[in-house]
Formats: sequence, structure tokens, C-alpha cells
Amino acid sequence: MLKKSTIILMLILIISILSACNIIKKINNKDVNNNTSQEMTTKGNDSQDLEVIEEPKVIDPIIEQIGKMTIEEKIGQMLLVGIEGYDLNENTKSLVQKSKVGGVILFANNVQESNQLLKLLNSLKGENLQNKIPLFLSVDEEGGRVTRMPKEFEKFPTNKAIGKINDETLSYNIGGAIGNEIGSFGFNMDFAPVLDVNSNPNNPVIGNRSFGANVSVVSNLGSQTMKGIRSQNIIPVVKHFPGHGDTSVDSHMGLPSVNNDLKRLKSFELKPFAEAIKNNADAVMIAHILLPKIDKENPSSMSKIIITDILRKDLNFKGVIITDDMTMGAITKNYNIYEAAVKSVKAGTDIVLVCHGYDNEMAVINALKNSVLKGEISQKRIDESVYRILMLKGKYKLKDEIIKSIDVNDINNKINDVLKNIF
Repeated sequence: MLKKSTIILMLILIISILSACNIIKKINNKDVNNNTSQEMTTKGNDSQDLEVIEEPKVIDPIIEQIGKMTIEEKIGQMLLVGIEGYDLNENTKSLVQKSKVGGVILFANNVQESNQLLKLLNSLKGENLQNKIPLFLSVDEEGGRVTRMPKEFEKFPTNKAIGKINDETLSYNIGGAIGNEIGSFGFNMDFAPVLDVNSNPNNPVIGNRSFGANVSVVSNLGSQTMKGIRSQNIIPVVKHFPGHGDTSVDSHMGLPSVNNDLKRLKSFELKPFAEAIKNNADAVMIAHILLPKIDKENPSSMSKIIITDILRKDLNFKGVIITDDMTMGAITKNYNIYEAAVKSVKAGTDIVLVCHGYDNEMAVINALKNSVLKGEISQKRIDESVYRILMLKGKYKLKDEIIKSIDVNDINNKINDVLKNIF
């Protein structure tokens, strides 16, 4: 047994050690507080406690904007539609005002002459003024035989002719001249350049729209043309992914089938698109082509393998994906348009292009909306596409501004400056 005095001495020793530890702890805490004084603020005098100031959370304005949108507004942004006639009719007004479509594409049958075209584009912007989100105003202006511009303007050479010269600076300058021409009217999106490698001499749809049969030439000149268009604040949409150059059927008339495997695509057809993506391509158009060695059931415009696995993941494309026209024969002769549109969005498409027929456009809008309401397409999936769309519109600072007039002579002079002594 320990003596009582010994026990008392041990207790005194333990209490002393604990007191010393508390003093050291307080000193250490004081040092920490002093070292982090820039992140703190004092309430009252120095003897009071210190309070840590939390930095405000950064809110993504696009996510905030999407959170305030209705499902109808979101679906509308995912539609790019064609219209009828040289001026606005009630169907067009309804598509813009009520359905709040994200954009419009014009064709030759919408164009008479320069003043009419300018008026039509201004009218579309005027109809959309109540919508906080500006319109994509798009056109197929490739040069050569695919042109929608009024007859008052100088014509651009075919991509085939440009490919034979194989001058990157020339391609950039031609892209810039095309961008300047269409931008003068108020267009802000061009479905160009064509990045298809014209490997099949029997191809009925590409031909001289391609820069040629050489992958490197198509890759280099295509990317430079894309950059030139973009230099005029016009959104270039490269096409027709994953490559329409080896087809023997015109997808306007029927569904082409190409028996190339993924190894072949990566070594050939995909290379111009990969180069464009490296050069920050903003948008890609998906073609209606069946590639049975890659996806036995679905054409590329409805294939998750091609859209999500290959384009998104393998090629690391972050931009906007747009289908080719859903009213082309490749779709209408084999599928219901609205079912094809739903399947395309499920596969990863951001924008569905419906160029002809108000009934077709409304059927697609309603089908997409119903698919979301039924849970077949998730809200998250829709929000992902809307985010990319709004990002792109914001990047190019699109506005529905009215353009009062255009100078045809000035535009033609700029075209001639690029083409003189060459063509």
C-alpha cells in the first residue's frame, strides 16, 4: 500500500502536467490564429473570438438561367427549323414566339434578292425580341454549287478547285470572305466547311463539295476555312460526321450504308474532324449514314456509339452536335421523324435539324417534350444539351440586332480581293 503522502504528491504532479499541456495548446492556437489573420475578421475588441469569413460560392449564370427555363423553352432551344416563303407567315411566328425554337435555317427558296433577305432576317429577329435567348440564324453557304446568297454576289469556287491549289492562307481568306458576306445580312451560323474526304468517285452527293481525296489536304484546308469563317464571328458547323465521302447513295434520297470499320474510320474519314476539333471546332453536323460494322441498327444520326462514344469520348468533342435534316429521305423512308429525333437526342445529339414542314417540326417538338414528361429522356440529359447551346450563343455574343442596310459592292470587292489572280 502506498502512503497517503505519496498519493497526494502523485496527484499534484498529474495536475501540473495537464495544466502545462493546456497552456501549450492555447499558445499553439494563438499562433495558428495569427498566421491566418488575413482570412478572419475581429468582432469587437481583441479579447473576443475571431470568426472565419467564408468566400461566396461562384454561381454559373448558365446553370442559373437553365434552372429558370420551362421544359418547353428547353426543348425549343434544341430545335433548328426551316421556314416557308420569302417573309414570315403565322407558322413561322408561332415557331419563334410560342415554341421558342433555338434557330432557323434559310434555303434558296427563302431568298429573292438582297433587300428581301435582309428584311426576312430582321423580321425573324424582331419576332424573337421577347425571348431572352437570341436565335441561331443559319445557312448552307459552302461556296461552289451549294450557295444560298442572292444573285447580286460574286460566286466562290468549289472546294475541289481550292483543294487543287492547296493553299492554307487562301482557304482561310475564302472562309473569311464567306463569313463576311453572310454576316452582313445577320446570319450567325454557317453549315460549312465540308470535311468529307471524296474517296468514292461514284459519290452522288459530295463530289466537288469536298477539298479532295487526300486526307491531309482536306484536314488542313478544312480547318483553315473553319477558322476563316469564325474570324467574322460566324459559327462554323463542320460536316458530315463521321464522313460522307465513301457513300454511293445520296442521303437526301435514301439511307447510305458504308461497310468501313472503326479502324478504317480513325485512319481516314475521322482525321479531318479530329483536326478541326484540335482547332476548337464549335459545332459538328451528324450525317444519316448506316455503318453496320460499328452500329448494326442505327444510322450515325441516331447512334450512341458514333455520337457519344466516338465523337464525344474518343475525339473529345465538347461542342454542339447537330443532326443533318430529319426530313431527308434517309430518315423519312425508314423511320418516323419524331421517333428518330427522340432516339437521336438519347444518343447524344444537342440540336435536331428539321428543315421542311411545320407539321414535322411540331411533331418533333411534342415528341421530345412527351419523352421528357414520361421519363424516357431525363431532365439532366436535356439540360446538358441546353447548357452547350447557351454556352455557344454566349461565346459568339449573339444578339437579335436589326441591320439597317448592306453594301453589296463592298462585299463583292472583298470577295474579289481574295479571289483575284487565282481564279
